Amino acid sequence: QLQLVESGGGLVQAGGSLRLSCRTSGLTSDVYAIAWFRQAPGKEREGVACISTTGEICYYGDLVEGRFTISRDDADNAVYLQMDNLNTEDTAVYYCAAALSQGYVGGHPAAFQSWGKGTHVIVSS
Repeated sequence: QLQLVESGGGLVQAGGSLRLSCRTSGLTSDVYAIAWFRQAPGKEREGVACISTTGEICYYGDLVEGRFTISRDDADNAVYLQMDNLNTEDTAVYYCAAALSQGYVGGHPAAFQSWGKGTHVIVSS
């Protein structure tokens, strides 16, 4: 079974940066892509960024493109989300998720079958 564990969240001032990590373990050979999603209080879960197992970027959300960068380090079984120039609208719980089939669509939560428990990001003004 695949496990995903997020880390790196916290409190940061607007304009600051954070780097989130998603470490995978277990049946990682079943994974086609890893994505980051976020969910703010009272809002639907939205896609943030996605990267395939070959390193191809499969998605960036409109609100984060140019500020966030997704990357992967296969040696560490990790996917990272570098978040720069954060603003208060980025406050949310951030989840990483794995697509276990080739028919995934980056940015669509329903296309990802395995999820971590999330890490909180709070951006203060």
